[in-house]
Amino acid sequence: MIENLFFMNGYGIYVWSAFSFTLVSFLTLFLIIKNQYIKEKNKFLEKFGSLNSERAAYAKSQSINKEILLNTSNI
Repeated sequence: MIENLFFMNGYGIYVWSAFSFTLVSFLTLFLIIKNQYIKEKNKFLEKFGSLNSERAAYAKSQSINKEILLNTSNI
C-alpha cells in the first residue's frame, strides 16, 4: 500500500520530483525574503531607533515614514 503511494503507477518519479522542487523553491524564497526583511528592519531601527522626541515627531510627519511605520506596527 505504501509502495503504491510512492510509485503511483509509474508516475511517482515525476510527481515527487515536482513536489520536491516546489517545496524547495518555496522554502528558498521564504528564507530569502525573511533575510531581506531582517536587514531592512535593522536598517530602519539603526536610523530611527534612537531618535529624540523632536526628531521622532519630524520623522513621523514625513509621508514615506508614515507608510513604513504603519507597515511595521503590525509585526
